Amino acid sequence: MVRTEDADVYGRYIDETGFSAYKATPGNQGAWLLRRDADGRTEFIAFTLWESMDAIKAFAGEDIEAAVYYPEDERYLIQGEDWVRHYDVE
Repeated sequence: MVRTEDADVYGRYIDETGFSAYKATPGNQGAWLLRRDADGRTEFIAFTLWESMDAIKAFAGEDIEAAVYYPEDERYLIQGEDWVRHYDVE
């Protein structure tokens, strides 16, 4: 979660870092950034599709339940839940 006044800049930062990395990782089948503004804060959720758990590991490392952070994230992030969830598409 970030301050809403930082949300546009942070959204571009996510696109330059995480989304560039998603798209460059073999097995990534798409990525979308969901955004919700409320009470002066903005929540972001990265929604990604992968062809396999091995493709996710190629991006995230062995611990696929841990969020991947980039150097400037702490500059923007104010609070939030640090979680990753994986679901099968049927």
